[in-house]
Amino acid sequence: MLGAVRKKLQDEVEALNYELSVTLPQALNKALALGDLRENGDYHAAIERHQFVQARLSHLRSRLSKLATADLSKVPRGRVGLGSTVKVRDLDTKVEESFDLVIPDAIDFDKGQVSVSSPLGRALLNGKPGDKVTVRLPDGIRRLKILHLVTLHDQVGEADGQGE
Repeated sequence: MLGAVRKKLQDEVEALNYELSVTLPQALNKALALGDLRENGDYHAAIERHQFVQARLSHLRSRLSKLATADLSKVPRGRVGLGSTVKVRDLDTKVEESFDLVIPDAIDFDKGQVSVSSPLGRALLNGKPGDKVTVRLPDGIRRLKILHLVTLHDQVGEADGQGE
């Protein structure tokens, strides 16, 4: 799981480095060729994008550094934590859902992932099957019961058992 997050962040770093060293200089040169920079929208857009890319690269490098030093021993065993897959039932609607708890940079909402720092993620943290949690969300309160849990340790153990 952390390897996939690391790969995703590294891929974004590579794409942004390419943009910073190839795409943006080309855009700046093209804008400079147009002359008067005071009213040159292309020039100002390229400068703004350059600043954004530099800031994003700094953020990504910081996240990669933190991932490299991540201590998996701090991820709880038998309780919801980073990397867990949690199946819950909404106690009001009886609808069952599964969520994967990930770091904010790794979220893919289409895959049912939630950030450990989101209201839902924080409410689920340290829970175990059978626990009931209340989540205060912008659109109301949800009451959930944790039905099933697969922790990061369980997933790593399964992968090790398969020789991966």
